[in-house]
Amino acid sequence: MLISNAVVCDVNGERKVDVQIQDGIIVAIGADLRDENVIDAKGAYLVPSLIDTNVRVLDSSLNAKNIKALAKEAKKGGVGHIVLNADSTPAIDNEVVLEFAQNGVKELDEIQVDFMLNALKEDMSLSNIAILLKKGVVAPYMSTIAKNNLAIKIAEYVKMYGVTLFCKPEDNSLIHAGVMLEGDISSKLGLAGIPELSEVLHVSRMIEIARYFGIQILFKSIASARSVELISKAKSEGVQVSCEVSIHHLIHSDEACNDFNTTAKLNPPLASESDVALLQEALKQGEIDVLTVLHQPNSPVNKEVAFFDAAYGCEALADALPIYYTKLVKSGMISMSELIKLTVQNPAKSINIQAGTIEVGQKARCVLFDTNEKKIIHNAQSLYNGEELFGKIFFAN
Repeated sequence: MLISNAVVCDVNGERKVDVQIQDGIIVAIGADLRDENVIDAKGAYLVPSLIDTNVRVLDSSLNAKNIKALAKEAKKGGVGHIVLNADSTPAIDNEVVLEFAQNGVKELDEIQVDFMLNALKEDMSLSNIAILLKKGVVAPYMSTIAKNNLAIKIAEYVKMYGVTLFCKPEDNSLIHAGVMLEGDISSKLGLAGIPELSEVLHVSRMIEIARYFGIQILFKSIASARSVELISKAKSEGVQVSCEVSIHHLIHSDEACNDFNTTAKLNPPLASESDVALLQEALKQGEIDVLTVLHQPNSPVNKEVAFFDAAYGCEALADALPIYYTKLVKSGMISMSELIKLTVQNPAKSINIQAGTIEVGQKARCVLFDTNEKKIIHNAQSLYNGEELFGKIFFAN
C-alpha cells in the first residue's frame, strides 16, 4: 500500500512525501514511489497515532465489554495506544484483576491497551508492586493520599525496577470536602470547593521524594499553574519529574460549571480563568510535558443528576485529535510537530517505549488526518458539545 501526497509530520517536523507500507511495516519514504494500491492523501497529515496514558472505562467499571468499547472510541479519535487508569472497579491492585483485564484485550489488534497498577489497596496497604510489574503493567499509579511511609516504600520499588511513577497529587482531607475549585464560581453556585493547595502541597512533597530517591515521577492531570511552576523549577535542578495536563484544563475554566453543568465536573477540578491563561503560557514555553484527553465516560444515571451527586468526568477520546488540532494547533498555541511530542513521544517515554517518528523499518502506527474537513460535535457528555472541530481521520493503522 502506498500513501501518496501526504504531509508526514512527526517530532522532527513536516515533509511532503510518499509512504509505502507492506505487512504493517513502513518500507519506503520518498518521492514518486510506486505501488498497486495507492491512497492519495491530497495534502493531509500523516502522523503517528496518539498515546494517552490516563484513560478510564465507562463508570470506571473494569470489564471486557467496556475495554473493547474504549478501544473503538480511541481508534475514532486517532489514539492507537491507551493506558487504563488503575483507579477502577475492581482496582488493578492484584494478580487476579490484572489477568482478568489482560484477557479482556487479547482480541484487540488495532489498538494497544496497557494497564497501570494501583500501588495502594482500598485498605491503604501496599499492593504487590513487584509481582504486578513482572506480570506486565507499564507503571505504578499512586494517589498522594498515601502516607509518607507508604510513599517512600513505593519510591523504593520504582527505583528498583526503573519505571516511572504515575502520581496524582491530592489531599485526602480536602478532596472529599468539595466538588469543584474553591473560588468565586463555587461561592456563586453555593457549592463546596476544593482549594488549589490540595494539589500544590503534594506536588512539593513528591518532588522532594523524587529528588531524594532519584526516581522518575509523572504528575498526572495537573490543574494548577503553581504546580507546573514547581515542577519546572525542579526539572531545571535535575529532578526527574514531568507534568501531564488535560486539554480541558488548558481550554476551560471553572466558569464552565455555571448553570450546574455536570459535564464540567472533573477530577481534578477545572481551574480559574487566570490559571487557564497561565497554563496556556506554560504550554507555549514548553513547561508541560504530556497531554491527555482525561477520558472518563459515565452513564447518564451517574451524570444527569444534581452537581454535588454527579460523577466526575467527561468524554473526549473519540474526538481526541480534532480537539487537539482545533484548540491548540489551528489556534496557533503550538505547532503540529510539538503536539506529536506532547501526545506521542513523551507519553511513550513514560512507559519505557519509543514513539513519535515515522521512519522506514517501523510499524505503521499512523493516522491520516485531513485538517480541511470539519464537523459539529453532538455529545452531551463532551465539553465541546455543539462546537465545530477541524480535522477528520481517514486512515488508521
